[in-house]
Amino acid sequence: MITEHDAEAASVPGVTNPYPDLERSEVTYDGVTRTVFRGGTGPAVIVIHEIPGLYPSVAAFGRRVIAAGMTAYFPSLLGEPGREFGAGYMTRSLARACVSREFATWATRKTSPIVTWLRALARDAHAACGGPGVGAIGMCLTGGFALAMMVDDIMVAPVLSQPSLPFPMTRAHRRDLGISDADLVQIRARCAAGTPVMGLRFTGDRMSPGDRFDRLREELGDQFIAVEIDSSRGNPHGLPSNAHSVVTRHLVDEPGHPTRIALDRVLGFFRERLAVA
Repeated sequence: MITEHDAEAASVPGVTNPYPDLERSEVTYDGVTRTVFRGGTGPAVIVIHEIPGLYPSVAAFGRRVIAAGMTAYFPSLLGEPGREFGAGYMTRSLARACVSREFATWATRKTSPIVTWLRALARDAHAACGGPGVGAIGMCLTGGFALAMMVDDIMVAPVLSQPSLPFPMTRAHRRDLGISDADLVQIRARCAAGTPVMGLRFTGDRMSPGDRFDRLREELGDQFIAVEIDSSRGNPHGLPSNAHSVVTRHLVDEPGHPTRIALDRVLGFFRERLAVA
């Protein structure tokens, strides 16, 4: 079992930091070391990047978390931190995830093993930052990880942005939440006790199907806050039918735009749940 005492974090001398405004550390749990960036003050929010890695648009979202009065932690799970988004880069990172045992890309009713590492990071972040708990947002491949992290009581503000695991190959996959049955029992109990969950997706996103949000409504009831943005053909905001990344690549940062409204709702959710003045 991983405990807080297994974690070691230190600065990385001699290593170039692609995000010089953020502190870069190497963090180890249960023998697995990953790079984690951190910035800000206040309660902690774990920003879990999407495919292909911790690219600049993900960091830009995290900086909004920092500006809203919270401490953002950015673990690097795949790819090269700071590298720009690109089709080839995305394909290579996705291939790596598909063969990794840490990501349950195809299996149903299974929590990705990498979530155990993220839960340990969240515990340490809470110990370091204080507050009523921590928040987290996962995106795409990692979209359901914040839900799985609710097994720990400190996770009080989970956000699922375009959750895509398991990949929606069949109807069973499309309805699956990417968590084990045992984890789902605990998550339902936490929601019944008053912990809400926020989810974001574009309506035309086949990677994050509507069936999955229907299942979340069935399992979590009124505690599931669904934010679904119209990306159907001819939608009034001109969103492409393949729109996927709500708070990063496909964000239109204009007041009144549905993606900007979604972004503001996420930040407001974090601030409310984490009691940020």
